[in-house]
Amino acid sequence: MSSEDRGSGRVVVLVMPEVNLLDLGGPVQAFDAAAQRGAGYRLELVAAEPGEVSSAQGLRLAGLGPLPGVAAGDLVLIPGPRLRPPGPVVATAVTAWVRDAVRAGARVASVCTGAAVLGEAGLLDGRRCTTHWSLVDLMRVRYPAARVRDAVLFVHDGPVSTSAGIASGIDLALSLIERDHGPALTAAVARDLVVYLRRDGSQRQVSPFLEHRGHLHPGVHRVQDHLAQHLDEPHTLAGLARVANLSPRGLSRAFTAAAGCTPLEYQQRLRLELAAGLLAETTLTVESVAARCGFRDARHFRRLYSNRYGMPPSASRAA
Repeated sequence: MSSEDRGSGRVVVLVMPEVNLLDLGGPVQAFDAAAQRGAGYRLELVAAEPGEVSSAQGLRLAGLGPLPGVAAGDLVLIPGPRLRPPGPVVATAVTAWVRDAVRAGARVASVCTGAAVLGEAGLLDGRRCTTHWSLVDLMRVRYPAARVRDAVLFVHDGPVSTSAGIASGIDLALSLIERDHGPALTAAVARDLVVYLRRDGSQRQVSPFLEHRGHLHPGVHRVQDHLAQHLDEPHTLAGLARVANLSPRGLSRAFTAAAGCTPLEYQQRLRLELAAGLLAETTLTVESVAARCGFRDARHFRRLYSNRYGMPPSASRAA
């Protein structure tokens, strides 16, 4: 992806009173893990009243900064607080700040009940969104212009992203990281967190970047990492064998035994997975997608893609 698509790397985390710790800690750790792998994320934890906030679970969170100015390309992350209706849902200063952030060109993402902040700010009107299952009906009543979905993990609609309950905040964070830095780095982050990588809010399958990695063979892991990091380059069995410190025949045997497929099959699955993401997230032509993913022949790419996903690339994009 281009640097414009990746945003600024700045992640401003709004810590609300009585924030739920997993809503906060899960996504924050995902972005931090991505930063440790070179993604360039910079985390800022802020609050409407800077200083100290008590979480819903009783842990006091100190050292929070004031609400800052937010610029285009920044990401505002809103972990879910414990809501106590019928009192005020969100402070007016917070809703005004979030609205200003979107007007400035920032992205906003909520976890669980954090969607209420976006709803109060009017940012869900006309947009697809989701929240914790227990609040779906209340959201539909309080924000009738919002298109609230249930039975999904997360939803992206323009600059606004929302996720369902608690742990789905990690799924949302991984999805945002993938949009910024692609599936290979995101799969590495998911492995660091020991979680599954679910490609969108409704799918349950594991990404091919995570499949076939439940073995203990270090040489095969090195080859898998090498292929994931150089998808657009041609590879020979002899070259991959050197990465694994094995003979070509030894790599073939070890790879098939450990991963359940050949190195070529594994490479093709990664390339097709990357292609599916590019078709969904960019306006690149099918030919450009094929080249970006290492396919030298667009016709061959179309045939492989159709065999794997049951439809040609152009139909996949339309779907």
